[in-house]
Amino acid sequence: MFLPQEIIRIKRDGGVLTSDKIRFFVEGLTNNSISESQISALAMAIFFRGMTADETVALTLAMRDSGTVLNWQAMDLDGPVLDKHSTGGVGDVVSLMLGPIIAACGGFVPMISGRGLGHTGGTLDKMDSIPGYQTLPDLETFRRVVKQTGVAIIGQTGDLAPADKRFYATRDITATVESIPLITASILSKKLAAGLDGLVLDVKVGNGAVMQTESDASELAESLVAVANGAGLATSAILTDMNEVLAESAGNAIEVHEAIRYLTGEYRAPRLHQVTVALSAEMLVLGGLAEDFEQAQTKVEQALSSGAAAERFSQMVGQLGGPNDLLSNYHRHLPLAKVAKPVFVNATGVITKIDTRAVGMAVVALGGGRQRSADTLDFGVGLDAIVGLGTYIDNKTPVAMLYARDEASWEHAAERVRNAVTVAAEPVAASKVIYRYIRK
Repeated sequence: MFLPQEIIRIKRDGGVLTSDKIRFFVEGLTNNSISESQISALAMAIFFRGMTADETVALTLAMRDSGTVLNWQAMDLDGPVLDKHSTGGVGDVVSLMLGPIIAACGGFVPMISGRGLGHTGGTLDKMDSIPGYQTLPDLETFRRVVKQTGVAIIGQTGDLAPADKRFYATRDITATVESIPLITASILSKKLAAGLDGLVLDVKVGNGAVMQTESDASELAESLVAVANGAGLATSAILTDMNEVLAESAGNAIEVHEAIRYLTGEYRAPRLHQVTVALSAEMLVLGGLAEDFEQAQTKVEQALSSGAAAERFSQMVGQLGGPNDLLSNYHRHLPLAKVAKPVFVNATGVITKIDTRAVGMAVVALGGGRQRSADTLDFGVGLDAIVGLGTYIDNKTPVAMLYARDEASWEHAAERVRNAVTVAAEPVAASKVIYRYIRK
């Protein structure tokens, strides 16, 4: 039996917590014997004092074990159970394509996703825009869909890592979100609870990311890879760019439009395609579904060109309550806001900088993201045909198409988009899309 205040004192003074003390505290998070003030005190102590790798592994495992830990062995799956996690950005719709791609290549992807946070879009919000789609099915349905289709994208249920849910809610209001050990434990506790065989992490770098510098992103990625492998989960990470919108759209229904166009081969934005293929190929190698990266890339391209990945997406949507004809009738099922007009910048030249966070906040201002946790989202608003860095523009070339519910909302969001773009006479060097790979 330990005293919570003694655990807090040890970390406050820079000491190292044993796994028993960490597990005791996490159990208190779950059964509510630990108060909110004690949670915030420990979070602040960890924020300033940090944690060792062993402490972070212990915290991750304790939070994993605070609820249900899925076990797929009894289901006799004929392939590895794999997943991907992104640290978040704007226009990051990769999960909607990656899950079906991996399923088409023989993997199984039980993807437990989150909602939007701040300026970043949430995969779960995008899936919620699909009429009838169940983002919070019971675990039996979740397991069944994963086995039958190879992929299911759902939200975190109360059964999976409930201690993390409570810890995160306190961190969110106490300015302790940015602690690398706490970010690491939060992300990995949920992934470990999903019973994975392998995990690939997409750690974003840039002005639209949580980690804005490559050094900070590398520190987070290295922590995640070390702790995940230390906890027994084969994991690697890729650092990818978020100094501009990844896809060419930002919003909820409109990003599902882009994902469907990508899967069916109608259009694949180059940067989005590069990141999607890289993450998918890394996952295939990690899961033993390809001998090397080159073979993995070939399999990814075949899954796309054959239509197999698109079919897996369609099956997943149908089995989780969505329309069976979504691929062919997505415009009808996912209507966009009626005030749709191009946004022009009063300048001529080359786009040399994009404030990606500001673009994300323009979507939030339209109602496509939350300003308060209880907000109801407007799935039909957002941006499309967003231009990238290095694009030449003039008064006849729009920087985006903007969808809003009324003229006032359109004007307000359009001004945010205009202010997010910097135009100069001379182009700058193209930014990297993929910075580096981090493996065990």
